[in-house]
Amino acid sequence: MSEPPFVPRERLKKYQEHFQGIQKHTFLKGRYDKITSVAIPLALTISSLALIGRGIYNMSHGIGKKE
Repeated sequence: MSEPPFVPRERLKKYQEHFQGIQKHTFLKGRYDKITSVAIPLALTISSLALIGRGIYNMSHGIGKKE
């Protein structure tokens, strides 16, 4: 015994045709996908590089050592 599908087959077919017809990368097809796929990783990378740079600067100048 099989259970009924969540979405009607015609509606699913319409969504598939829509998303397969867009000429962008798969991970950038939605409306807010650029925020989650590009902006958040870029912000994390920039902030981590800034913290690493600050740590290297502090270590090379001996700042923040506990005595």
